[in-house]
Amino acid sequence: MSTAVVETPLAAKGDPRISPRAHARHIGALVRRNLLWIRQDPESMFDAVLMPVVFTLLFVYVFGGSIGQSLGGGQDRYVQYVVPGLMAMTAMNIATAVGTGFNEDFQKGVMDRFRTLPIGQGSVLFAKIVVELMRMLVATTILMIVGVLVGFDITNWPGLFASVGLSVLFGSSLMWIFLVLGVTMKNAQSVQAMGFLVLMPLQFGSSIFSPTRTMPGWLQNFTDYNPLSALADTTRGLMVGGPVTHSLWVTLAWTAGLTLVMAPIAIHKFRTKS
Repeated sequence: MSTAVVETPLAAKGDPRISPRAHARHIGALVRRNLLWIRQDPESMFDAVLMPVVFTLLFVYVFGGSIGQSLGGGQDRYVQYVVPGLMAMTAMNIATAVGTGFNEDFQKGVMDRFRTLPIGQGSVLFAKIVVELMRMLVATTILMIVGVLVGFDITNWPGLFASVGLSVLFGSSLMWIFLVLGVTMKNAQSVQAMGFLVLMPLQFGSSIFSPTRTMPGWLQNFTDYNPLSALADTTRGLMVGGPVTHSLWVTLAWTAGLTLVMAPIAIHKFRTKS
């Protein structure tokens, strides 16, 4: 007697009777739902569209001259330095927005509705990550367009595509952290505040905006293993030349570690949230 796959609320709690095909179908439906929501609320794309423009122009035209001189050139030299670094910052900022949006969905009761449906609970989180990765690609594309307009010279197209892929991979691992915050914090403002506390030290204690050789020794030790520094150094090496081996392995180690630790926690917290 054959046993059919039964999709019930019990199965939605993680019962293995939900097939991989069903999970994929659930994720696809939820991705479509999230994209339709963005279509109805285009203001939700403002951060992905405007952030790369604002930060690129700000750092190039405010700090480009002075930091460019320390790099042995001028503003043109700084453009080649900072644009790959901003790719890492874009990954971090988009990941932060995942937590606030997820928390708002809980406050509105949307997630309670999803948890009553006969779907794999992990599908909700994976669909959220897929849509945010799409937003990240939009932000990265705009970043590169603005970068080219201010003088960034793309000489290594394979390196550019590899950098985008690595940024997306690393960004997905960061999203699990903010999904956990989105589930556990009381409101979106708390998630945003916590994200800010995490974001600022990681961004400015890194090699995204300036070389680390002039920083104090203790801070240089921090930046050596700061995941944003590792990602910025890797994308910079891939796009404009330079060593990438050490920073690449550090980035991949952080990516794998964060995903393996935080993804199960996020899924568990989502299932058991009262």
